[in-house]
Amino acid sequence: KKIENQTNRQVTYSKRRNGLFKKAHELTVLCDAKVSILMISSTQKLHEYISPTITTKQLFDQYQTAATVDLWNSHYEKMQQHLKKLKEVNRNLRREIRQRMGESLNDLGYGEMVNLIEDMDNSLRLIRDRKYKVIGNQIDTSKKKLRNVEEIHRNLALEFDARQEDPQYGLVENEGDYNSVLGFPNGGPRIIALRLPPNHHPHHHHHPTLHSGGGAS
Repeated sequence: KKIENQTNRQVTYSKRRNGLFKKAHELTVLCDAKVSILMISSTQKLHEYISPTITTKQLFDQYQTAATVDLWNSHYEKMQQHLKKLKEVNRNLRREIRQRMGESLNDLGYGEMVNLIEDMDNSLRLIRDRKYKVIGNQIDTSKKKLRNVEEIHRNLALEFDARQEDPQYGLVENEGDYNSVLGFPNGGPRIIALRLPPNHHPHHHHHPTLHSGGGAS
């Protein structure tokens, strides 16, 4: 009777399997027999014992010889039939490809040519639909990039206007022994250059020379 409890069933299976494999090994050692055991548990796990002096394939070959049966012939025939069908499918597909390229049309009747034209029209429609979709995606991407550029331009314009409205705004540059200040006092550009001695130190008291250059008023 089947053991209903799954845990008990697995424990019993493991114990009986080990005992069976032990007996098979004893037959191999004591009697010089060639033994093979294949077991698949209820959890679909494969367990196998094979005598150390032989492989599973060799044992099956000896079985076929001793029992005068062919284990592989029917399977081989099925494989051959399946291969034949695949070759036929391959030939048909190659012929259809050639016909879609405008080749091998001599054997086609009127109805077959009409069907071929319809198939090609459908294929062309699908290709066009895909092309328009790709173009649409590219247009959407370009529009998004354009919106980003416009946003950057607006921000730069706002920043420029803010700087124009601030009369105290200036750009300080250091070059050589000059500290130059470019400013916009009274709405007109003027360049004011403050000359410091080369060895100027903040703790030394020197009187800087002030140069003023006028610009357009």
